[in-house]
Amino acid sequence: MDTKPFLAGPSENAVTIARVADRQWHALDDDVVVGTGYAEHRADGRLFVGIDAWHADTFDRLAEAMLPELPAPLYAVVDEADAGLADAWRRAGFAVRRREWEYVVATDPGVNGLGEGRPPAGVTIVPAGEVDEDLLRAAHRAIRSEVEAAAGWWQSMPAEVILRPGGDTVVDPSTYAVAAAPEGYLGLIRVVTAKRPRVGLVAVRGGARRRGIARALLAHALGVLHRDGADAAWTEVQESNQPATALFEGVGARPVSSNLELVR
Repeated sequence: MDTKPFLAGPSENAVTIARVADRQWHALDDDVVVGTGYAEHRADGRLFVGIDAWHADTFDRLAEAMLPELPAPLYAVVDEADAGLADAWRRAGFAVRRREWEYVVATDPGVNGLGEGRPPAGVTIVPAGEVDEDLLRAAHRAIRSEVEAAAGWWQSMPAEVILRPGGDTVVDPSTYAVAAAPEGYLGLIRVVTAKRPRVGLVAVRGGARRRGIARALLAHALGVLHRDGADAAWTEVQESNQPATALFEGVGARPVSSNLELVR
């Protein structure tokens, strides 16, 4: 998403909009590209749109051309600090669906206070790459059902943890570590490192909460990252998710930015 401030631009009449590919548009000023727009499906099937333009009027022209040609609902994500861009999306008919805080947390156990982070008695941590996929999927489905029944906010979670086509709830099994007990998997944590280390999900079965399992999973995941040479990890927490906020702030995580997910 473009976060540059909008500037006074060319005359609105000077800009033409061309659809250059499937779900891709260009704004042209005398054959010079002065803005781009696109739409893409994410893993959960939702359609997200983006517009990159220096000028507010160019943004509006792209939105006017793109949005009627795309099926609703449409989603967009914007850095909350970019007020101009957020206002542009609102002009295009989008409203805030949720706010998500980005946190950064030190991986060094001497800094985050997690130490060895041992799980409670009878629970062991199974590292990523050693997890039974069937048990993982069963635990993931059960946690999703519990959250929906109790809080109803699973559908507002990030795209990578929303129910996917075909009913699958796991994106990539190799990215999950789990807390295992004789009765099955009680909790799970997902970490991806493609661009920078990111904790995508920490979740525990309803009957196993308040036993330190989430903290033990986080200690394990951050410890692995620390041994691999990463000084910090990032995560996103929905504003209304108080347990996750308490978990990360309890280990010294610092909020560094906030994003708005918008919907039309």
